[in-house]
Amino acid sequence: TENDIASSNETIAGDVYIGAGETDAVKLIARAANRMRHDYPLVHFHIYSGDGEDVLERLDKGLSDFGIIFSKPDTSKYNAIMLPLRDEWGILMRRDFPLSEKNSITPSDIRHLPLIISRQLSDKNSVMKWLGCKLDKLDVVSTYNLVYNGSVMVREGIGCAITLDKLINVSGDSELCFRPLEPPVFAEMNFVWNKYQVMTAAAEKFLSYFRKEIEKY
Repeated sequence: TENDIASSNETIAGDVYIGAGETDAVKLIARAANRMRHDYPLVHFHIYSGDGEDVLERLDKGLSDFGIIFSKPDTSKYNAIMLPLRDEWGILMRRDFPLSEKNSITPSDIRHLPLIISRQLSDKNSVMKWLGCKLDKLDVVSTYNLVYNGSVMVREGIGCAITLDKLINVSGDSELCFRPLEPPVFAEMNFVWNKYQVMTAAAEKFLSYFRKEIEKY
């Protein structure tokens, strides 16, 4: 409130809080924030990483101004912009795992594997529809909400993780590799904000920069 009172259209200061699931699409936020910082250097950005449940909880409590989620938003509560980028689902595994020799992974390849999955994966998820079976039919040895910790478990040989691409570095001498699903399965993303929360001047200005950023795609 103090920042808003002290701000004018020419001088905007304050903080913008954004929650996001793990995705390479955060680069859209970074690009918009970078351009805004050139014009309004007194604005600071705070990124909170979590799954969709965490992101929406923070929005509901007024702790975040915006969020990126992979689920379809409740349009009675949130305004939303579908992002022009999609992440691809696949399997994260050790390079010495037999399936790593394949270029892509089919449902029959993983139905009996020890799996590490997101805690939000449900029977309604597109991956489960791709698999053609119920979650309780899989050998789920562990769940995660942030995939970095899940990748450590993969590296230690506990199982293979169902996850999105570009989240874990599998280049160079990494012990891990990522193989996409076949046929491909993509995750659509939405940029959301609370319909009934009054935006700060900084948040409102960021939204205009973000809209311009996604118009490039």
